[in-house]
Amino acid sequence: MENQISPKAEVAELELEAAIGFNGHVPSGLKCHPDQEHLIYPLGCTVLIQAINTQQQDFLHGHSDRVSCVAVSKSGAYLASGQVTFMGFKADIILWDYQKRELTARLSLHKGKIEALAFSPNDLYLVSLGGPDDGSVVVWSVAKREAICGSPAAGLSVGNATTAIFSRCRDEIFVTAGNGTIRVWELDLPNRKIWPTECQVGQMKRIVMSITMAKDDSFFFLGTTTGDVLKMNLRTKLLADAGPAKDKFSLGVSSIKCLEMRGLLVGTGAGLLVFCKSPSYKPIKKIQLQGGVTSITLRGEGHQFFVGTEESHIYRVNFTDFKETLIATCHFEAVQDIVFPFGTAELFATCAKKDIRVWHTPTNRELLRITVPNMTCHGIDFMRDGKSIVSAWDDGRIRAFAPETGRLIYVINNAHRIGVTAIATTSDCKRVISGGGEGEVRVWQIGCQTQKLEEALKEHKSSVSCIRVKKSNEECVTASTDGTCIIWDLVRLRRNQMILENTLFQCVCYHPEEFQIITSGTDRKIAYWEVFDGSVIRELEGSSSGSINGMDITVEGGHFVTGGKDHLVKVWDYNGGEVTHVGVGHSGSVTRLRISPGNHYIVSVSADGAVLRWKYPFTS
Repeated sequence: MENQISPKAEVAELELEAAIGFNGHVPSGLKCHPDQEHLIYPLGCTVLIQAINTQQQDFLHGHSDRVSCVAVSKSGAYLASGQVTFMGFKADIILWDYQKRELTARLSLHKGKIEALAFSPNDLYLVSLGGPDDGSVVVWSVAKREAICGSPAAGLSVGNATTAIFSRCRDEIFVTAGNGTIRVWELDLPNRKIWPTECQVGQMKRIVMSITMAKDDSFFFLGTTTGDVLKMNLRTKLLADAGPAKDKFSLGVSSIKCLEMRGLLVGTGAGLLVFCKSPSYKPIKKIQLQGGVTSITLRGEGHQFFVGTEESHIYRVNFTDFKETLIATCHFEAVQDIVFPFGTAELFATCAKKDIRVWHTPTNRELLRITVPNMTCHGIDFMRDGKSIVSAWDDGRIRAFAPETGRLIYVINNAHRIGVTAIATTSDCKRVISGGGEGEVRVWQIGCQTQKLEEALKEHKSSVSCIRVKKSNEECVTASTDGTCIIWDLVRLRRNQMILENTLFQCVCYHPEEFQIITSGTDRKIAYWEVFDGSVIRELEGSSSGSINGMDITVEGGHFVTGGKDHLVKVWDYNGGEVTHVGVGHSGSVTRLRISPGNHYIVSVSADGAVLRWKYPFTS
């Protein structure tokens, strides 16, 4: 974010109210804070602190790219997070003050990516591992906020180290492990050196995915891609035992946690959560979760723990009954569209890849999920009467679902040749207008039992990206990536006006008084057009980098919002053509955004799977 041209001084910041999202692909990204009241997890380039019992969220902004690892100190006073960056550039580690929720230090040494972070038991040191292009391990002094010493993390003949953990009792011993390497390091502070000892595992060749330390430091356990667990003695650096000998855990042991009562919690890449004990490692209790397990974090002593999976689910599990409760979920693919039902801001729907989800706005809870496996949903719209959600799919079908139950109401087969790319409904609930990948715009008559094609309008040469219908239902506008916007007469079903521009149009909006439209796209310009004759009234520079993908205007028409590839959400004054507010929070390009009915919120969705809710800055 830092490298962008900052907007003019009088531009205010949008207030971020809530974020729905969790990057489940970060190994051990989900952490329970030692106060047992908060969860800490990454979402794009922010770190979220979420209160477990209330809806309270705090956001730690500071990284310029996505967060790749998170660590919490034992006392809970510090958080640390590392990020990815471009090849050859320095990747920052940020040290945060947990109480003040602010950045205390930026530690830059590693290049490319921070692979893992770990705090020493008394908060004296932080150890960091660089990614594959960097390959070094560095010990930092937390108090002085500077590097003490560094060293290559693994020998020349083995792969990269990917995980690190400190001893639970001693501040100068830590372990790193990875592809064919397990090392115990000792910090020699007077000489500012770290000395490694290679651990002996005999003939075994293993790639370590996860690591955990016993409470008394006697042993540490390693989860491998092979699907077994290695138990190493920390003092002698020898292999104590390994297992299970037969049924190994499918898709590898991606997460592992040592419990107080000499047991292990093992999370596998196939989504299995298992409680087992050394030396047999046979499952004593197990549950199946959705998505590969990437983090297990204990609340207190481990009577309760939280599990994060690749499909961005966060579960709470009580140890005694070993039953999972889903406490948070979100999209794990790029979100394509967001839409509010007519006249209410209580709910909204989003779609991403194979699923459509309906959310309760004030609490961020998912109310309904509709899944069509192996398909991609490109767009959704609510019928004005609220009785169906109409959706556009890449298999060329239009599907309508009931918003309460998710039941399929009807399917229009072969609606378009190269997938349905955009969809809109009329306010009398009698018509659906769809756009396809081949550029056709089709008008469908929706009856009680029937769906009939009224007209196919062939004008666009390339895919239709956005459709908006006039309030009177007599006219609609379609934007296409062939560089044209066409205003259609929906009564006579023919073209009224055409707008040509050297750009791929991504979004279009009617001004509420409907004599003007605003468009934007890949040329980063926001253009105002006269509906009557298609002439351009004015053009604004919409963004300093990347295309503009989403746009929405208020009911009164005083302000509109845009979002795009620069990851920013901008609020504009319609008549003045000036940016009034900017929202920073997304870490992928913003794909679509909407102002809620009643002008309370702006909800924006992005390619990193996040759904962010902003407070609308003006009182209506």
